[in-house]
Amino acid sequence: MSHAFFRAMPDPSGRTEILHPEPAASSGWIGGQLRGMAVGAVLARAVERESTIRDRTDLRPARWTLDLFRPVFMRPCTTRFEVVRDGRRLVLVDAILIQDDRPVARAGALFLRPGPSPDGICWSPGTTADPPPADREPSSGQNRVYFSEEEGWSPDPSTHHNAARTGIWQHPIAVVVGEQPTPFQFVAGLADVTNVVINLGSSGLEYINADTTLTLTRLPEGDEAGLVGLDRISQDGIAVGTAAMYDRKGVFGTATVSSIANARGPADLGAIGTSSSSVAIG
Repeated sequence: MSHAFFRAMPDPSGRTEILHPEPAASSGWIGGQLRGMAVGAVLARAVERESTIRDRTDLRPARWTLDLFRPVFMRPCTTRFEVVRDGRRLVLVDAILIQDDRPVARAGALFLRPGPSPDGICWSPGTTADPPPADREPSSGQNRVYFSEEEGWSPDPSTHHNAARTGIWQHPIAVVVGEQPTPFQFVAGLADVTNVVINLGSSGLEYINADTTLTLTRLPEGDEAGLVGLDRISQDGIAVGTAAMYDRKGVFGTATVSSIANARGPADLGAIGTSSSSVAIG
Protein backbone atom coordinates (compact mmCIF):
# COMPACT_ATOMS: atom_id res chain seq x y z
CA MET A 1 0.00 0.00 0.00
CA SER A 2 1.87 3.04 -1.27
CA HIS A 3 -0.70 5.67 -0.30
CA ALA A 4 -3.14 6.46 2.49
CA PHE A 5 -6.17 8.63 3.21
CA PHE A 6 -4.61 10.64 6.06
CA ARG A 7 -1.39 11.56 7.80
CA ALA A 8 -1.70 11.70 11.61
CA MET A 9 0.12 14.49 13.44
CA PRO A 10 0.13 15.17 17.21
CA ASP A 11 -2.00 18.00 18.46
CA PRO A 12 0.01 20.71 20.30
CA SER A 13 -2.11 20.06 23.40
CA GLY A 14 -1.04 16.42 23.42
CA ARG A 15 -4.63 15.29 24.07
CA THR A 16 -5.50 14.15 20.56
CA GLU A 17 -4.16 13.87 17.01
CA ILE A 18 -4.84 15.91 13.90
CA LEU A 19 -5.59 14.03 10.69
CA HIS A 20 -4.31 15.71 7.54
CA PRO A 21 -5.91 14.43 4.31
CA GLU A 22 -3.63 12.91 1.67
CA PRO A 23 -4.42 13.00 -2.10
CA ALA A 24 -5.95 9.50 -1.89
CA ALA A 25 -8.77 10.95 0.27
CA SER A 26 -9.92 13.37 -2.45
CA SER A 27 -13.44 13.15 -3.99
CA GLY A 28 -14.52 13.11 -7.63
CA TRP A 29 -17.78 14.95 -7.02
CA ILE A 30 -16.41 18.37 -6.08
CA GLY A 31 -12.82 19.55 -5.95
CA GLY A 32 -11.39 19.98 -2.48
CA GLN A 33 -13.71 17.55 -0.68
CA LEU A 34 -13.09 14.15 0.93
CA ARG A 35 -14.51 10.92 -0.43
CA GLY A 36 -16.93 9.01 1.75
CA MET A 37 -14.68 5.97 1.73
CA ALA A 38 -11.98 7.94 3.59
CA VAL A 39 -14.51 9.35 6.08
CA GLY A 40 -15.91 5.91 6.91
CA ALA A 41 -12.49 4.31 7.27
CA VAL A 42 -11.06 6.99 9.56
CA LEU A 43 -14.12 6.86 11.86
CA ALA A 44 -13.79 3.06 12.04
CA ARG A 45 -10.16 3.60 13.06
CA ALA A 46 -11.32 6.01 15.79
CA VAL A 47 -13.70 3.36 17.14
CA GLU A 48 -11.05 0.63 17.18
CA ARG A 49 -8.53 2.84 18.98
CA GLU A 50 -10.82 3.35 21.98
CA SER A 51 -10.24 1.09 24.98
CA THR A 52 -13.92 0.09 25.21
CA ILE A 53 -13.58 -1.73 21.89
CA ARG A 54 -9.85 -2.49 21.96
CA ASP A 55 -10.11 -4.36 25.28
CA ARG A 56 -13.21 -6.37 24.32
CA THR A 57 -11.63 -9.09 22.18
CA ASP A 58 -14.80 -11.18 22.61
CA LEU A 59 -16.79 -8.80 20.39
CA ARG A 60 -17.40 -8.72 16.65
CA PRO A 61 -18.66 -5.73 14.59
CA ALA A 62 -22.22 -6.45 13.41
CA ARG A 63 -23.51 -3.08 12.16
CA TRP A 64 -21.87 0.14 10.97
CA THR A 65 -23.90 3.22 10.01
CA LEU A 66 -22.23 6.30 8.54
CA ASP A 67 -24.05 9.62 8.07
CA LEU A 68 -22.48 12.13 5.66
CA PHE A 69 -24.44 15.24 6.62
CA ARG A 70 -22.00 18.05 5.75
CA PRO A 71 -19.28 18.54 3.12
CA VAL A 72 -15.92 17.32 4.42
CA PHE A 73 -13.07 19.31 2.92
CA MET A 74 -9.44 18.49 2.28
CA ARG A 75 -8.51 20.14 5.55
CA PRO A 76 -7.34 18.82 8.94
CA CYS A 77 -9.83 16.79 10.99
CA THR A 78 -10.16 15.31 14.47
CA THR A 79 -12.41 12.58 15.84
CA ARG A 80 -14.56 12.24 18.97
CA PHE A 81 -15.85 9.02 20.55
CA GLU A 82 -18.78 8.18 22.84
CA VAL A 83 -19.91 4.91 24.41
CA VAL A 84 -23.70 4.62 24.19
CA ARG A 85 -23.99 1.16 25.79
CA ASP A 86 -21.33 -1.18 27.19
CA GLY A 87 -23.03 -4.48 27.95
CA ARG A 88 -22.05 -8.11 28.40
CA ARG A 89 -23.09 -9.21 24.90
CA LEU A 90 -23.59 -5.85 23.18
CA VAL A 91 -21.57 -2.64 22.86
CA LEU A 92 -22.88 0.40 21.00
CA VAL A 93 -20.59 3.35 20.25
CA ASP A 94 -20.65 6.59 18.27
CA ALA A 95 -17.79 8.39 16.52
CA ILE A 96 -17.86 11.92 15.10
CA LEU A 97 -15.56 13.56 12.57
CA ILE A 98 -14.88 17.20 13.41
CA GLN A 99 -13.58 19.85 11.03
CA ASP A 100 -13.32 23.59 11.66
CA ASP A 101 -14.74 23.00 15.17
CA ARG A 102 -18.02 21.45 14.01
CA PRO A 103 -19.26 17.90 13.33
CA VAL A 104 -19.28 16.98 9.63
CA ALA A 105 -19.96 13.21 9.75
CA ARG A 106 -20.90 10.61 12.32
CA ALA A 107 -20.91 6.84 12.62
CA GLY A 108 -22.56 4.35 14.94
CA ALA A 109 -21.09 0.89 15.51
CA LEU A 110 -22.82 -2.11 17.06
CA PHE A 111 -20.54 -4.86 18.38
CA LEU A 112 -21.97 -8.25 19.42
CA ARG A 113 -20.46 -11.24 21.20
CA PRO A 114 -20.62 -14.35 18.96
CA GLY A 115 -21.65 -17.76 20.28
CA PRO A 116 -23.13 -21.10 19.17
CA SER A 117 -25.80 -20.97 16.46
CA PRO A 118 -29.26 -22.42 17.27
CA ASP A 119 -30.37 -25.66 15.62
CA GLY A 120 -33.37 -24.17 13.82
CA ILE A 121 -33.24 -23.53 10.06
CA CYS A 122 -34.28 -20.15 8.62
CA TRP A 123 -34.91 -19.12 5.03
CA SER A 124 -32.03 -17.57 3.12
CA PRO A 125 -31.81 -16.44 -0.52
CA GLY A 126 -28.47 -18.22 -0.86
CA THR A 127 -26.70 -15.22 -2.42
CA THR A 128 -23.40 -16.04 -4.10
CA ALA A 129 -20.84 -13.80 -5.80
CA ASP A 130 -17.70 -14.50 -7.80
CA PRO A 131 -14.39 -12.59 -7.53
CA PRO A 132 -12.71 -11.46 -10.74
CA PRO A 133 -10.53 -14.02 -12.55
CA ALA A 134 -6.79 -13.75 -11.94
CA ASP A 135 -6.14 -11.84 -15.16
CA ARG A 136 -8.74 -9.17 -14.26
CA GLU A 137 -7.77 -8.48 -10.65
CA PRO A 138 -6.44 -5.02 -9.68
CA SER A 139 -2.91 -4.63 -11.00
CA SER A 140 0.00 -2.93 -9.27
CA GLY A 141 -0.95 0.69 -8.57
CA GLN A 142 -4.69 -0.06 -8.68
CA ASN A 143 -7.02 -0.65 -5.76
CA ARG A 144 -10.22 -1.53 -7.60
CA VAL A 145 -11.73 -3.17 -10.66
CA TYR A 146 -15.33 -2.77 -11.81
CA PHE A 147 -17.92 -5.30 -12.99
CA SER A 148 -21.17 -5.24 -14.92
CA GLU A 149 -23.12 -8.21 -16.21
CA GLU A 150 -22.99 -6.65 -19.65
CA GLU A 151 -19.20 -6.14 -19.85
CA GLY A 152 -17.56 -8.37 -17.20
CA TRP A 153 -14.54 -7.10 -15.20
CA SER A 154 -12.33 -4.14 -16.14
CA PRO A 155 -10.39 -1.33 -14.40
CA ASP A 156 -12.16 1.45 -16.33
CA PRO A 157 -15.51 2.51 -14.76
CA SER A 158 -16.63 4.14 -18.02
CA THR A 159 -16.76 0.65 -19.57
CA HIS A 160 -19.72 -0.04 -17.31
CA HIS A 161 -21.98 2.88 -18.19
CA ASN A 162 -24.96 0.63 -18.86
CA ALA A 163 -28.15 -0.53 -17.16
CA ALA A 164 -26.83 -3.94 -16.08
CA ARG A 165 -26.14 -5.11 -12.53
CA THR A 166 -22.75 -3.90 -11.32
CA GLY A 167 -20.10 -4.75 -8.74
CA ILE A 168 -16.55 -3.95 -7.66
CA TRP A 169 -13.53 -5.80 -6.28
CA GLN A 170 -11.37 -3.76 -3.92
CA HIS A 171 -7.98 -3.97 -2.21
CA PRO A 172 -7.48 -2.04 1.06
CA ILE A 173 -6.19 1.52 1.21
CA ALA A 174 -4.29 2.55 4.32
CA VAL A 175 -6.28 4.90 6.54
CA VAL A 176 -3.25 6.61 8.06
CA VAL A 177 0.29 6.75 6.70
CA GLY A 178 2.44 4.06 8.31
CA GLU A 179 -0.46 1.95 9.59
CA GLN A 180 -1.82 -1.31 8.21
CA PRO A 181 -5.62 -1.05 7.86
CA THR A 182 -7.56 -3.55 9.95
CA PRO A 183 -10.30 -5.70 8.36
CA PHE A 184 -12.95 -3.53 10.05
CA GLN A 185 -11.42 -0.29 8.78
CA PHE A 186 -11.28 -1.83 5.30
CA VAL A 187 -14.95 -2.83 5.13
CA ALA A 188 -16.20 0.33 6.91
CA GLY A 189 -14.65 2.33 4.08
CA LEU A 190 -15.64 -0.15 1.40
CA ALA A 191 -19.31 0.11 2.42
CA ASP A 192 -19.42 3.64 1.00
CA VAL A 193 -18.56 2.23 -2.45
CA THR A 194 -22.04 0.68 -2.42
CA ASN A 195 -23.18 3.95 -3.96
CA VAL A 196 -21.12 3.15 -7.06
CA VAL A 197 -22.39 -0.43 -7.22
CA ILE A 198 -26.03 0.63 -6.86
CA ASN A 199 -26.10 3.85 -8.87
CA LEU A 200 -23.58 3.47 -11.70
CA GLY A 201 -25.79 3.52 -14.81
CA SER A 202 -25.97 4.34 -18.49
CA SER A 203 -24.92 7.98 -17.91
CA GLY A 204 -22.32 7.27 -15.23
CA LEU A 205 -22.68 7.89 -11.49
CA GLU A 206 -25.41 10.50 -11.07
CA TYR A 207 -26.43 9.90 -7.42
CA ILE A 208 -24.50 10.84 -4.30
CA ASN A 209 -25.10 8.92 -1.07
CA ALA A 210 -26.00 10.60 2.21
CA ASP A 211 -25.31 7.51 4.31
CA THR A 212 -24.27 3.89 4.32
CA THR A 213 -25.20 1.02 6.62
CA LEU A 214 -23.09 -2.12 6.76
CA THR A 215 -24.21 -5.35 8.44
CA LEU A 216 -21.73 -8.15 9.09
CA THR A 217 -21.72 -11.77 10.18
CA ARG A 218 -17.91 -11.83 10.12
CA LEU A 219 -14.96 -9.80 8.89
CA PRO A 220 -13.27 -10.46 5.54
CA GLU A 221 -10.39 -12.91 5.23
CA GLY A 222 -7.45 -11.68 3.20
CA ASP A 223 -6.64 -8.29 1.70
CA GLU A 224 -9.51 -8.09 -0.80
CA ALA A 225 -13.29 -7.99 -0.87
CA GLY A 226 -16.11 -7.14 -3.26
CA LEU A 227 -19.61 -5.75 -3.56
CA VAL A 228 -22.34 -6.81 -5.97
CA GLY A 229 -25.78 -5.26 -6.32
CA LEU A 230 -28.78 -7.02 -4.77
CA ASP A 231 -31.62 -4.50 -4.97
CA ARG A 232 -32.37 -0.93 -6.05
CA ILE A 233 -35.45 1.34 -5.92
CA SER A 234 -35.59 4.97 -7.12
CA GLN A 235 -38.22 7.70 -7.42
CA ASP A 236 -38.21 11.52 -7.51
CA GLY A 237 -34.44 11.78 -7.38
CA ILE A 238 -34.07 9.51 -4.33
CA ALA A 239 -32.56 6.02 -4.64
CA VAL A 240 -32.04 3.26 -2.08
CA GLY A 241 -30.13 0.09 -2.78
CA THR A 242 -28.39 -2.87 -1.18
CA ALA A 243 -25.28 -4.80 -2.17
CA ALA A 244 -23.81 -8.06 -0.92
CA MET A 245 -20.28 -7.84 0.49
CA TYR A 246 -18.12 -10.90 -0.11
CA ASP A 247 -14.61 -12.33 -0.17
CA ARG A 248 -13.17 -15.52 -1.65
CA LYS A 249 -14.95 -17.61 1.00
CA GLY A 250 -18.39 -16.17 0.24
CA VAL A 251 -20.88 -13.47 1.25
CA PHE A 252 -20.36 -12.16 4.80
CA GLY A 253 -22.51 -9.01 4.91
CA THR A 254 -24.67 -6.44 3.17
CA ALA A 255 -24.38 -2.69 2.64
CA THR A 256 -27.25 -0.27 1.99
CA VAL A 257 -27.13 3.36 0.85
CA SER A 258 -29.67 6.19 0.63
CA SER A 259 -28.78 8.52 -2.25
CA ILE A 260 -29.99 11.69 -3.95
CA ALA A 261 -29.59 12.83 -7.54
CA ASN A 262 -26.59 15.11 -7.87
CA ALA A 263 -27.48 18.41 -9.55
CA ARG A 264 -23.85 18.96 -10.58
CA GLY A 265 -23.93 15.96 -12.90
CA PRO A 266 -22.07 12.63 -12.85
CA ALA A 267 -19.00 12.06 -10.70
CA ASP A 268 -15.61 11.59 -12.31
CA LEU A 269 -14.67 8.13 -11.05
CA GLY A 270 -11.47 8.30 -13.03
CA ALA A 271 -10.29 11.17 -10.80
CA ILE A 272 -10.40 9.15 -7.58
CA GLY A 273 -7.24 9.53 -5.55
CA THR A 274 -5.69 12.36 -7.54
CA SER A 275 -4.55 15.61 -6.00
CA SER A 276 -5.76 17.80 -8.84
CA SER A 277 -9.40 16.79 -9.02
CA SER A 278 -10.91 15.35 -5.84
CA VAL A 279 -12.09 11.74 -5.50
CA ALA A 280 -15.63 10.40 -5.52
CA ILE A 281 -17.72 9.94 -2.40
CA GLY A 282 -17.71 6.25 -2.88
